[in-house]
Amino acid sequence: MAASESSHIHAHDVWRRYGRGKSAFMAVRGVSFTVRPGSLFALLGTNGAGKTSTVEMLEGLAAPHRGRIRLFGDLDPVADRARIRPRTGVMLQEGGFTAHLTARESIGMWAGLTSRPRPVAQALELAGLSHRADVLVKNLSGGEKRRLDLAIATLGSPEVLFLDEPTAGMDAEGRHATWRLVKELREQGSTILLTTHYLEEAESLADELAIMHRGRIAASGTVSEIVSGHPATLSFRLSGQWSAQDLPVGGTVEEQGGRITVTTGQLQKDAARILAWAEDHGVELDRFTARPASLEEAFISIARVTDDHDDHADAIDAGDGNDDAAADDAAEPQEKA
Repeated sequence: MAASESSHIHAHDVWRRYGRGKSAFMAVRGVSFTVRPGSLFALLGTNGAGKTSTVEMLEGLAAPHRGRIRLFGDLDPVADRARIRPRTGVMLQEGGFTAHLTARESIGMWAGLTSRPRPVAQALELAGLSHRADVLVKNLSGGEKRRLDLAIATLGSPEVLFLDEPTAGMDAEGRHATWRLVKELREQGSTILLTTHYLEEAESLADELAIMHRGRIAASGTVSEIVSGHPATLSFRLSGQWSAQDLPVGGTVEEQGGRITVTTGQLQKDAARILAWAEDHGVELDRFTARPASLEEAFISIARVTDDHDDHADAIDAGDGNDDAAADDAAEPQEKA
């Protein structure tokens, strides 16, 4: 399958294996997705879900065991890395800064290795580090070091920006400040692929997202598309002699402490039925609320369903791995340049 010219990132049926034979571990299993120019795509998942292994292949730091990855239409991240690097920015989980340089000196050093870098003062301001410009890296907080990572990743005003867990280790204030910066970069035209295990982060930033679990994409789409297939909740208190058994709904109904909770896959229909029933019978519904499923609820449900299918899939993968030992070398992680 060819990458679309209208996509900046395209992955099709991508697999990545570590090790060989019976000890092999398949970290990425048949992952496919497309990222449109100027959009922010989030890979969401717990630690060990395969997010970083996937991004390393997109960045050209490792070749897939099998499958196809293309950037900017038809450029291969490994074979065409020299052509891709000037157009991309990368923020890794660990920056590897020299502890005895200042923030200003660190950015200046990287600017010397970057084609057409933005001015150092502008990079510091963009990352909210102007007031910490002359502080040694070793004396910066964890959140400030992450913002320094981001300042360096955006030095060349990249067309595509890879952000691997950009707010890990930040406090709430630092996280929200970084979100504002990422949104600003997207508004300036950058295409952004972000990995995160923070549900709120994906919900706040992403135009589209994919939920990774145990190496697979278990669900993808907009937040509303992902949560739409999961049960919503209606909640209220009944007046008078009425009880949960009197309600005209087919969902799961629970009553606790006088409060009714209805879990339903038909939010609008069941809400309309309950409201019509209450009006017909003169029933007062106190503190009535209707809430669609949250991303957290959808995430937990998706992970549970994926786990239920994994034993069978793992058996298939193990068989495939034993039959294709010659391809293991392609899956070994390559040294980062």
